[in-house]
Amino acid sequence: MNNKTVFIFLTVGLFFSACKTSKQTDGLVGNVYTPESQEVYDVIVSMDKKFFDAYNSCDIPTADSLLSEDIEFYHDLGGLSTSKTQLMDGLKNNICGKVTRVLQEGSIEVYPIKDYGAVQMGKHGFYNRSEKNKIKYAKFVHIWRLEHGSWRLTRVVSLH
Repeated sequence: MNNKTVFIFLTVGLFFSACKTSKQTDGLVGNVYTPESQEVYDVIVSMDKKFFDAYNSCDIPTADSLLSEDIEFYHDLGGLSTSKTQLMDGLKNNICGKVTRVLQEGSIEVYPIKDYGAVQMGKHGFYNRSEKNKIKYAKFVHIWRLEHGSWRLTRVVSLH
């Protein structure tokens, strides 16, 4: 198994394990999620808002500034993308003015990662204006790295 395969396996395993113990996710009976660190939780929630406000409003410079140069974007339908330039081009050409991301209220969970940053999990949906589709919520995993005082999104697992 290569490092990327191990990363995906561990991240998705952690995500689904956390979902099974959270009353907030899928209505399962279990423990209610409580952040290990309220400070890290608040920062990551604010970073999520900052990134997706930029995503939804076509603020390309802000979105670009929040993505790591070594971004890895795993999409269940589109596969793996490791090019920040391609992701930003896709945002400009396929998302801007067409698609809006909507976070499922109360779904975010954040877990600090020692000496790295944090993993964020939750549910979100995308509204495509041209298709006038109903929003279908799906799970996501974001890995955030704290570097020199700035948070950057380094890994994304997006499921539909």
